[in-house]
Formats: sequence, C-alpha cells, structure tokens
Amino acid sequence: MAYTLNLPIPSFSSPRSVSCSFTSHSFKCKREYTSVMIVPTGIGASIGGFAGDALPVARALSSVVDCLITHPNVLNAAMLYWPMPNALYVEGYALDRFAEGLWALHPIHQNRVGLVLDAGIEEELRIRQLQVADAARASLGLPVVEYVITDTPLQVEKWVDPKTGQSTGRIKHPDSLLRAVRTLVNRSKVNAIAVVGRFPDEDTDDVDDYRHGMGIDLLAGVEAVISHLVVKEFRIPCAHAPALSPLPMSLSLSPKSAAEEIGYTFLPCVLAGLSNAPQYLVMDSEPMEKGCMVAGDVDSVILPKDACGGDASLAFARNVKKKPLIITVEENETVLDDTADKLGLEVLHVSNYWEAIGVIAAHKAGIDPFSLRRDKILNIGCTSFMPVNGHSISRVIS
Repeated sequence: MAYTLNLPIPSFSSPRSVSCSFTSHSFKCKREYTSVMIVPTGIGASIGGFAGDALPVARALSSVVDCLITHPNVLNAAMLYWPMPNALYVEGYALDRFAEGLWALHPIHQNRVGLVLDAGIEEELRIRQLQVADAARASLGLPVVEYVITDTPLQVEKWVDPKTGQSTGRIKHPDSLLRAVRTLVNRSKVNAIAVVGRFPDEDTDDVDDYRHGMGIDLLAGVEAVISHLVVKEFRIPCAHAPALSPLPMSLSLSPKSAAEEIGYTFLPCVLAGLSNAPQYLVMDSEPMEKGCMVAGDVDSVILPKDACGGDASLAFARNVKKKPLIITVEENETVLDDTADKLGLEVLHVSNYWEAIGVIAAHKAGIDPFSLRRDKILNIGCTSFMPVNGHSISRVIS
C-alpha cells in the first residue's frame, strides 16, 4: 500500500567552498574550514555509543568550524535532535565513499523524503510512526511526501560479532526493502529515504547494561546494514529508525540512554536529518554542481582513539594529496582495538573532546596547536647541504 501527498518541493544548491565579506571596517576572503566527526555505531563508544550522547560534542564543534560533516549515529537522539545550519548529515557508507574520493557531497536546501515501513510492524505501532511523520510535517514543516509498506516483512536479525564485540545483523528480505524504495523513488521522485524496520523485542535483562549507560547498542549495527544497503543501491541519503514495543519504566535509567525512552518511536531525528542531508554524486561520472564538497576540502578529522580502522578513517589518514589533521580522543573508548599506532597512522592524540575542539580552533586559526602548550615548541631545526668530496650530505641541527 502507498499513500501520496503531492507537495512540489524545490531543491537548490548551496555553495560552501569560499566565504567572502566586505564591510567598512574589514575585508575578509578565506576558504571555509571543514571538520569531520566520526563515532562508529554499535561499538560501545563511551561518548556516542548510546542515544545521541555525542550530539553535544557535535554542537560544540559546529560552533568552531565553518562546516561539520558527520553521520546519523552522532546526530540522532530518537525523539531529540538539534538543528545545526553548518552540519552535513551523511550516512556512513556515503561518508566512506566520500573519504575515499569516490563520491562528492552536494549540499541542498531541502529533500523530498520518503518513508518505508516494514510490513512486520503491528497496526498500532505503524500508526504511531505515521503520527510522527504527520507531526513533523505540520509542526516542523518537514517535506515527508509519501510512505510505503514493504510487500514482505523484512525480518530483522541482530547479534554481536564474537571477534570484534560490535553489534551487527541482517534483514532476511532485503529485496523487499529495495522494491519499496524503488517505488518511492520512481513514483514520487523522493531523494531521501527514512526506513522503519520492526526489530525483535528485547528481554529487559538483555538491555539493562545499555539502559544503565554501559555495554553496546544491540540495535545499531544492523541499523547501519539497512541504511548502507539503500545508499549503495540508490546513492541517496538514508537513515533508519527501529520500531520496538516500549520497555517497562526504569528508575535507574542513564541520561545517555534516556532519549530513547521518552516517546513511541525513534523517527523524529531521522526525518529532521534527512530533510536537508546533502545529495551524493559519483566522481568522474556525474557533473559536479556548484558548491560540491570533496575529500580534499576536509581540514581535520576527529574520532575515538581505538576506532581508527574504518574505511573513512583510513582513507583520510592515507590521503597523499591533502591529508587532514587526524585527532584521536583518548577518553572515548570502544570495544575495538584499532589504534593509530597499530595501523601506522600519523595522528594527534588528545585526552578528551575539550582538548580536541581547542586543537581544531587553533588549526582553523592557522596556529600550530603545540604553541598553546607549555614547552612544546623547541628550537627550530636547520637542514644544510654541505659538499663532502664532491657529494652533498644533509645535516639536521635541532
């Protein structure tokens, strides 16, 4: 079944690469400073491994940089979200391709958002999702134009990878999801997709650690699998919100997990993020629109200290043409052990996000971050080339 709302919604490009201004007091022309914030999903990150608890970091970082690129795991907080005009909401698979230089990001003013509901969602729970979509349209003006129900229940399965300790999973009927998305794309010309899959209900004991601010998010890994599938196939923004029966109230709930306990769905943040998520363009096969961003535009990347092994992190760190400043945060521990030292990556280690944001502020200002530290600037070195027996040798004096 499909229900359509015929709302013509224009899309406009938004140039972001150079900022120039002139007043009677000053003249300024500079390239925008762009930072990427990564907190991989389903890996039990101390900050960002729960219900949008990395969002305060993103808000602080966005106030320092000109453009912040990050992904749904950082910005989604179930019923909560925060608008940041200079933040780009980029799905994880697309962020990997962007970092590798394969895709470009095309910022826009507004997307046409389509909603896919799993046929396995019970009627009452489905109505709750639709009420959220209507509320987002009426109260926020979000462009959610149509929904469709899959022709077969997706049958979501989830588990913890015994090797890495991170959550993952699959859907047993991926073709049903792709058919539903294709219907929305072809019939209503949507260019962003929100998916709501029916997840198996949890025993309270299985999620006690997560609700108390410990352990890993058991849903997050397969959520990424679902959005990756759509983005890989259609190259448009996608994010997922799980449909679950409400859990019994807990009197000892961690603030980090509380955003998921205040409503019937996790859909509001997804619709808000997708409403103006950038579009994805394949490099060298599609014409680049004005204002498109490429990996070379990124000036700094910030990520947990032991989560450096992802495709995006490795691509940024190994960029031979223009390597951004890579900052790893000691305090944000995960279940992984992919440290920069083990991977042979050159990074700047900091203790916490306070320090990371200070480093980025200095970097943006064109200041060596070490000049802000006591005794971190040593005497300047000198390289000289002195002929010895007709041959040149280099000598470094420090």
